[in-house]
Amino acid sequence: MKNKTTRNKMSSSRLLIVVCGLIFFWTAHALASDVKIVANLSVRTDSISSSELRSIFMADRNSLRDGSYVEPVFERAGAVHTTFLRDVLRESSESLQSHYGALVFTGKARMPRSFNSDAEVLAYVASTRGAIGYVSASAGTEGVKVLAVVSEGNLPERALLVRVEPEYPETLRQLRIGGTVRLRVTVSPQGHAESITLLGGNPILGEAAIRAVKQWVYAAGPSRITLQVTVPFDAH
Repeated sequence: MKNKTTRNKMSSSRLLIVVCGLIFFWTAHALASDVKIVANLSVRTDSISSSELRSIFMADRNSLRDGSYVEPVFERAGAVHTTFLRDVLRESSESLQSHYGALVFTGKARMPRSFNSDAEVLAYVASTRGAIGYVSASAGTEGVKVLAVVSEGNLPERALLVRVEPEYPETLRQLRIGGTVRLRVTVSPQGHAESITLLGGNPILGEAAIRAVKQWVYAAGPSRITLQVTVPFDAH
């Protein structure tokens, strides 16, 4: 009888933990749905990952994965601000202030712009190239675009459909000068290379690699993306 009572108590405890966990999940989900991310129309992407969003608002980076510049815009206080700090940045207001204070003191960043209301955030975002902010779900979004927040695993992938191999400069081949060329490639929504930057490798081989990559074709996608690609030149 005693063992049965103990088992019942343990079952009740497990059930309580599960129920509390579900309540926490539903509450957090409801709170997260009260905030939406808005961006200036110059921002080319239509989606952003939660980790990318945190990096931008914590001043760890100032560009999106497609290479375009962005400027984070905060609200100063209120329910939306509190929800954004907790669910996206995982910071308190005090820790955020300390974080930016340290960045400003060391010259690594400036204090971000902040506003008192959704309307002020929307007005600034709509009129400022690259601006990105957050507002309540009920706020109007005329003149801005709303970004979907997705998990890292749901970011759009761009399969390479057509790969053109580079022509190996004959002089370098004879001299057995080879290596790997690293490139940064911005791919358009249609799948074509819009811009290519040499990141590393022999400059002459880099020119050959760039000529080839300009002819590559990726799968179409919802927005521009920036990739780092490597092109090997084997001299042997």
